[in-house]
Amino acid sequence: MLESLNASRHPMRYLLCGLLLVIANQANAQVPSPLANCTRSANLLACVDPEGNAYSVATHGNTTYLRGFEVLGKRYWAQTNSRYGQLTFFTGLASDGEAWVGYTRRVGWTTINRFSSSGGTSAKFTCNRLTGC
Repeated sequence: MLESLNASRHPMRYLLCGLLLVIANQANAQVPSPLANCTRSANLLACVDPEGNAYSVATHGNTTYLRGFEVLGKRYWAQTNSRYGQLTFFTGLASDGEAWVGYTRRVGWTTINRFSSSGGTSAKFTCNRLTGC
């Protein structure tokens, strides 16, 4: 499922990266790419990968702020996530005008994820701590 999204539109790769960071954050384990160079403090994780893509994740209470830059699309993007119990809503905007919305819902060790973007991409997928996405 994720491979088909990456093949159809490269910028969605970074949206999905942000979404997966949200899922990892909900699991209390912000795990960046092993190839990324990251700096972490109590409330901020900032990373740059070998291709020059950059992103940061900051938390404040029940809100998580993601910001990034993708080299391939030469665009900046931002996403805000608001958590309400087991449900997290997110909205994002990129410098080329693309916008997206979605949610993740935790049910035990499983997250149910749904999103859609103004670029016409939408998906629903399930992730599990044991089996992945």
